[in-house]
Amino acid sequence: MKKTIRDIDVSGQRVLLRVDYNVPMNAELKITDDTRITATLPTINYLINHGAKVIICSHLGRPNGQVDTKLSLRPILARLSKLLDKPISFCEDIFDKSTSELVEKMNNGDVLMLENIRFFPGEETNDEKLAKALANLADIFVFDAFATAHRKHASTYGVAKLVPTVAGFLVEQELKVFDKVLKDPDHPFVAILGGAKVSDKLPVIQNLLDKVDTILIGGGMAYTFIKSIGGNVGTSIVDNTKLELAKNILDEAKEKNVKILLPIDNIGAKEFSEESEIKRFNSGFFAEDYQGMDIGPKTIKAFKKIIKKAKTIVWNGPLGVYEYEKFKHGTNKIAKYVAKSKAISLIGGGDSIAAIHSIGVTKKVTHMSTGGGASLMLLQGKQLPCIELIQEK
Repeated sequence: MKKTIRDIDVSGQRVLLRVDYNVPMNAELKITDDTRITATLPTINYLINHGAKVIICSHLGRPNGQVDTKLSLRPILARLSKLLDKPISFCEDIFDKSTSELVEKMNNGDVLMLENIRFFPGEETNDEKLAKALANLADIFVFDAFATAHRKHASTYGVAKLVPTVAGFLVEQELKVFDKVLKDPDHPFVAILGGAKVSDKLPVIQNLLDKVDTILIGGGMAYTFIKSIGGNVGTSIVDNTKLELAKNILDEAKEKNVKILLPIDNIGAKEFSEESEIKRFNSGFFAEDYQGMDIGPKTIKAFKKIIKKAKTIVWNGPLGVYEYEKFKHGTNKIAKYVAKSKAISLIGGGDSIAAIHSIGVTKKVTHMSTGGGASLMLLQGKQLPCIELIQEK
């Protein structure tokens, strides 16, 4: 078990809190979704109420080590200050002497926000100088940015190697749910996997073969599997370098008595467009000039039967081309069935979560993971570098 902020005395301590405030903003630099900010409030409020001096660190976008005023954290500071109902100080340059002086003058319960950490060239290369500059501001490092847990950056991995590190409540919840699902799942255990990149999901399937009862496959990755068993997929996306591995995984699943259900039918179109004419094809029988865009009605019905009986569900990746409204149907239907299920449900991946949000059923799923890449690594059975550096109880 990893230590959390509950397991240490934070009173009077300088606490560097790494969060993920990589939130969407419009052209007027207005935040359009503050979910990632509100998700950190329990951790921040706990630290404030227990007398910590809270120094918040985050990234936003990809400024590539250069100052970009459009990616400043100032709009986020304003939103967080309003949510906390208290003033927050702001620091633009962590290397400036005034920054350490500002930190030293902080009273218990004060909050300071650092400017976008990716404005500094050494962040994404885990520069030792940058990590030390951050570490020098803190007595304790609280890691609560699960979405960055798979990256060895200066403000995550680098700092955690230099300062005693514990988890915030957001990371604690993520680890708790993944631990339950991957180590002690209730059965039947169903995995729903989609998305375009089959290379991302093959390691997930291999790891889950010893844990799940059924795997439902959709999205672009399905066509590699269908082609691997001799199906005609037209011009659908296929990773020809993974055909043999996909076939071997299907064979291994049979040996382990795990059912892998591929699409029975698909919605196809000639091109990626809202105006494109669509046709339904039975899987493996595409017209030569059509490509798969969504799962078909027979597949949705078959998947529904499996989901309805599940007691644990892991879902990662859309089941169609979610960028287009006319190809969202399959993904949205599956989202509705997962939400109606009585199973413990763990949702990961941007489009899967977007589907849950779009049909208004966020409160009906057990957990929506904040980390796409981090979630995939855990599902692949790998360790997350930043999590490994959190102190053990």
